[in-house]
Amino acid sequence: MRNPLKGTVVGGVTLAAAALVALPVLTGCGSSGGDKQADVSQGDVSKALQDGGLKDVKLADCAAKIYVDQGISQSGLRLMIKNDAKTATATDPESMGMSKDDADKARAATSKIVTDCLKQE
Repeated sequence: MRNPLKGTVVGGVTLAAAALVALPVLTGCGSSGGDKQADVSQGDVSKALQDGGLKDVKLADCAAKIYVDQGISQSGLRLMIKNDAKTATATDPESMGMSKDDADKARAATSKIVTDCLKQE
C-alpha cells in the first residue's frame, strides 16, 4: 500500500507525532507484583506502539530502538508505555511525570525518529 504522505514534511511530522502521542496510551509491560519491575525492552516499546495504533511494524521497531538507544531511564520508558488518563492526554514528556533529563531525551528521540525512521520507508 502506497503512503500518500511518504517523503513529505507533513507525513514525517504526522508519523512522528503519532509515535509520541501513541506511547502514553499504550499497554504497559506489567509487573507481577514483585519488588523489582522487569526492564522495559526495545521489543516492549515497539509492541506498545503497535498496540496503540502505529500499524507500521518497521516504523514502530525503528522508533522503539531510538527511544531506548537515546538513554531514557527505565522509569521514563515505563511512563511512556503506561496506560492511564493523565499520560494519555499529555503532549509534553515532562507533563507525563518524566524527569527533565528523560523528557529532553524523549524530545530528542522524537526528532531523530523523523530524520532516521521515516527515511527508511
